[in-house]
Amino acid sequence: MDTIKIGIVGIGVISGIYLENITDTFKEIEVLAVCDLVREKAERATPKYGIPKLYDTMEELFADTEIDIVLNLTRPYEHFDVTYAALMAGKHVYSEKPLGATLGEGRKLVALAREKNLLIGGAPDTFLGAGIQTCRKMIDDGMIGAVVGASAFMVCRGHETWHEDPEFYYKFGGGPMMDMGPYYLTALVNLVGSVESVSGMSKKSFSTRTITSQPLSGTVVDVDVPTYITGMMRFDNGAIGTIFTTFDVYTAEVPHIEIYGSHGTLSVPDPNTFGGRVRLYRPGSNELKEIPLLFQYEENSRALGLADMAKAIQSGRTPRANSSLTYHVLEIMTSIEESSIQRREIDLESRYIREKPMTYQDMVGVLD
Repeated sequence: MDTIKIGIVGIGVISGIYLENITDTFKEIEVLAVCDLVREKAERATPKYGIPKLYDTMEELFADTEIDIVLNLTRPYEHFDVTYAALMAGKHVYSEKPLGATLGEGRKLVALAREKNLLIGGAPDTFLGAGIQTCRKMIDDGMIGAVVGASAFMVCRGHETWHEDPEFYYKFGGGPMMDMGPYYLTALVNLVGSVESVSGMSKKSFSTRTITSQPLSGTVVDVDVPTYITGMMRFDNGAIGTIFTTFDVYTAEVPHIEIYGSHGTLSVPDPNTFGGRVRLYRPGSNELKEIPLLFQYEENSRALGLADMAKAIQSGRTPRANSSLTYHVLEIMTSIEESSIQRREIDLESRYIREKPMTYQDMVGVLD
């Protein structure tokens, strides 16, 4: 079967791991073309990864009839325009998170994809990795009984100490919930299920940030978005969840994610990774005990969701990292902020039905 051809828009920091994995790991996709507003970035990538085509504009890339899927790796506030244009050009789209900077943007993209009979989905795909898939099996098999609650914590002091150009994290479409929340919420809804309502509180602790990483060390940027956000979630199954994301805290002794059941507790690994430690507590035990990972892809496997979309195109099934998932996560995030503004619980309109779990395949890089 022919490989699915990928065209990438945006060759920034995150593109390296995508290009590496598409080239070395996933057998059924290949990068055909790239483009970036800074042409030099695309020029460096093409010989390194053996990419045959380089375009000056995304419109030229979208016009390439050989490209099946556009991989949107632009900055968050650019996601909508790039994805919309790609869909209008008749391309399937896999986007970095979030789906859009606002719920309205996400709604328009989902509607357009449906109208055009195209697939749209995106990151994060870490929930397809060995760690969270093992956790899903533990829950689905009843190892902790009925889920009664969950908690998630993403605590850091921001990205200005390491990212080469971190200003966008503090602008429209950024912030800790929109940046890191998708990892945690995508994991939670795949483990616990759809969310029916949310409430939240948020604030901006510091009005400016000083970049200490190169090459912009010393640059002061204004903070335009909340950077300390707490949310409560009421799941369809009756479970209650908590999520806390912040760019304002140096350190904290909290778990990444825990799922609480009627017969035990499950400690979920960092959802920003594909592997990690899975630990299970059952009554009669004195501690959380580590569980062996039962699935593949425990290393950094970004592009796994893209490969899954490609396989879905070939086989006619629904991608696991689909628009129903990315839109539901976007609605959770934006509704937590809206709840903070309105000071009330917000009912969600969207619902998410989990796709089937990953299956163990004989060959790594070839999906079911």
